[in-house]
Amino acid sequence: MSTDFNREKLILKPLSERASRVDSSLLLRNPKNKDSVEFVRSLPDMLAVRDMRKLARAIIKAKSTGAARIFMYGGHVIKCGLGPLLVKWIKNGTINCLATNGAGTIHDMEMALFGETSEDVEAGIKDGSFGMWQEIGEVYSKAINTAYSNNLGLGEALGNEILQRKGNTAISPLAAACEAGIPVTVHPALGGDIIHPYPDVSWEKLARAAEKDFDLLGERITQLTSGVVINAGSAVIMPEVFLKLLTSAINLGHDISDIAAASFDMIRQYRSLNNVVFRPTKALGGEQMVLTGHHELMLPLLDVFLEAEEGGNE
Repeated sequence: MSTDFNREKLILKPLSERASRVDSSLLLRNPKNKDSVEFVRSLPDMLAVRDMRKLARAIIKAKSTGAARIFMYGGHVIKCGLGPLLVKWIKNGTINCLATNGAGTIHDMEMALFGETSEDVEAGIKDGSFGMWQEIGEVYSKAINTAYSNNLGLGEALGNEILQRKGNTAISPLAAACEAGIPVTVHPALGGDIIHPYPDVSWEKLARAAEKDFDLLGERITQLTSGVVINAGSAVIMPEVFLKLLTSAINLGHDISDIAAASFDMIRQYRSLNNVVFRPTKALGGEQMVLTGHHELMLPLLDVFLEAEEGGNE
């Protein structure tokens, strides 16, 4: 091993020294949607509006039959203030499985336990402090060790860690999923998250917990017939994981068909469109929905469409 790159010597700083760009005052609030429901009902029934309505109806149908309703997401969904929306969807049954990448868990944990997230990356690169925060490493390594000792997935271990530390469960999908008893799976790309350089974070234990979550998401995908899968803001990791698990489930003999598949992103991403929306629905049947726009606008809009299709406040 090179003596010029020894992670045991990394200097970690306390979070009190970090300037963050997002705090709890910026998160989604829970407005009354009566006027908003009337607004979405007035929209022209074409193009993106029609896709949003189709998706809302597919979710409601899947909810009534008990089919899988899988929401896959990247870290930006949490960073732009939508943790409370995912918590709402967990509690009211809109979704019954969450799957995210490593960044999705870090932003969730930072908001739930410390009330802020989204550091100044450029400033941190300049002085070598980007991602080097003591508290984040301590919490994450504790969760990984617990997962390893108790044969848990990473999502469950992180959610339980937030609960045990009395974090803000109203804004944490990880904690809310654990409270509700639904799967929340994590699929990290080794080397891609700020906690991976930390000397106390074991890649062996992290991989073991991620493998557990890989199988857990696969089990939920076996229930995807007439169900819904949504990918929001994960350009690579979740679309790739989803496609591998979908074909594995079929290889194992599960008859999967009639999938309602949707992509939410700020631009049209190759893997999200093909691996989540186009290829699965063309091969197995179902509906394709592509909603392009900022998450902080489009996902709350979906919530209003759901209320409109369910009857709103009439």
